[in-house]
Amino acid sequence: MGFEFDVILLTGLLDFYAKVGDLGSARKVFVEMPERDVIATNAMISAFSRYGCVEEAKQLFENMSQRNSASWNSLITCYCKSSEVHNARLIFDRNPMKDVVSWNAMIDGYCKSEQMVKADELFVEMEFMKNVVTWNTMIAGYVQCGEFVRAINLFQRMLSEEVKPTEVTMVSLLSACAHLGALDMGEWIHGYIRTKKIMIDFILGNALIDMYFKCGNVEAAIQVFHGLHDRNIFCWNSVIIGLGMHGYGKEAVDAFIAMEREGIKPDGVTFVGLLCSCSHSGLVSVGRSYFSEMKIVYGIEPGIEHYGCMIDLLGRSGCLQEALELIKSMPMKPNAVVWGGLLRACHKHKDAKLGEQVTDNLLSLDPHDGGNYVFLSNLYASLNRWTEVDQCRKLMIKRGVRKTPGCSSIEVENIVYEFVAGDTSRTQINVFLDKIVKEVQAHGYEPDTTTVLHDVEDEEKESVVRYHSERIAVAFGLMTMQPGRIIRVVKNLRTCDDCHTFMKFISNVYKREIIMRDRNRFHHFRNGYCSCNDYW
Repeated sequence: MGFEFDVILLTGLLDFYAKVGDLGSARKVFVEMPERDVIATNAMISAFSRYGCVEEAKQLFENMSQRNSASWNSLITCYCKSSEVHNARLIFDRNPMKDVVSWNAMIDGYCKSEQMVKADELFVEMEFMKNVVTWNTMIAGYVQCGEFVRAINLFQRMLSEEVKPTEVTMVSLLSACAHLGALDMGEWIHGYIRTKKIMIDFILGNALIDMYFKCGNVEAAIQVFHGLHDRNIFCWNSVIIGLGMHGYGKEAVDAFIAMEREGIKPDGVTFVGLLCSCSHSGLVSVGRSYFSEMKIVYGIEPGIEHYGCMIDLLGRSGCLQEALELIKSMPMKPNAVVWGGLLRACHKHKDAKLGEQVTDNLLSLDPHDGGNYVFLSNLYASLNRWTEVDQCRKLMIKRGVRKTPGCSSIEVENIVYEFVAGDTSRTQINVFLDKIVKEVQAHGYEPDTTTVLHDVEDEEKESVVRYHSERIAVAFGLMTMQPGRIIRVVKNLRTCDDCHTFMKFISNVYKREIIMRDRNRFHHFRNGYCSCNDYW
């Protein structure tokens, strides 16, 4: 139609081909252009960047007779996307026309490669050039690297410098709050969203649902879900997974049925949530049924994560041999997660013989995972087989394996405090914890020291379990929080049997609700009972 000499139109056509996945046609358009300006060349560099063609992008850039800021930024972005951050920095330092996009691209590259020290150095150097994208990039980087407290602190600084947050800011912050269990901060952010009338689409809505579930407020999560105008598969999955984490297995199944009724097709993640929900609630027959229907009814091939859920479900319910047979029938090689689920079940049901077999498989897969040795040691200790316990400990030392220390956090007045197991430096808290122990013992609590690995005197065993991190965190909560307020604790490991019993006694004696999130699930302690019904 006579447009073949229109450079602007041809550049648009090149960009179109690149964005719909046809790099060959994009390159053909570029090569056949009668003349190429800097904008067309930049578009081709961006196309190469999109598909990781670093050398082609670099060669095109170096052969440019004229460059603008976008040229430099395209190559910086190309190197960053290919994880060549060092080369990106060389281009960044050569760039004579750095603008805010250049700085942001370089900071984003450092953040995505988890080099937060270097990202922070550039962030400081930018001074007054920063825009909201810069702040969002840094906050998202801290969240990605697991530095959640720093992410929240940076947001507070962002507000103090009167930078207006966006939806992207809120999503990153809600993720930080979800990981920390920082409900007060999460609620403040939700209030800020409402006050500033930030539109809650399914992305932000899903982040709110996830935050409320992971902070232990099931009612608020469901309320947000029902308030969404547009609910996609991600929102439904968050609800199913969230309900399961809190032990609401039947409600999770009901949510799955409601999702189908609305015409939303489940995916693999949906079934992970569904099977986990059945596992945490002991719904063995329901779980078996959905697992068998995955491929036949829904056309979803079970992955290793689905088999892991089923092993966990069967193991928890005591069907150890059935779980073992399912592992043997798997179409793929079982991984450490699958064998680990069966080992936890062996510990729960005190099957040392099978536990030894499972541990052999686990250690061949990952000989440096301290958790595997600890589970087997706990199993031996619960059966008073101290020789085997000692052998486990010696093997750990020989292989240089360390047990992951227990760590718990609690939010008080928008500040997150962290406590490590065995920390005796916090004298005031520990003295108060000792008083709590005496109080609950007067009401019938007896320490369960069967999981203590050492063959030592009972008094010393009691001292070991007394200063587990979640107990220190709860003691701090009782000391500092107003009467009647819910105490919310997040722990990095699975809670032990004795701490679980201890929390039930505290909830009854002190008339306080305690919501604890361990590595596996949530526990809601009220009036001497736990929502898991001692099934975790």
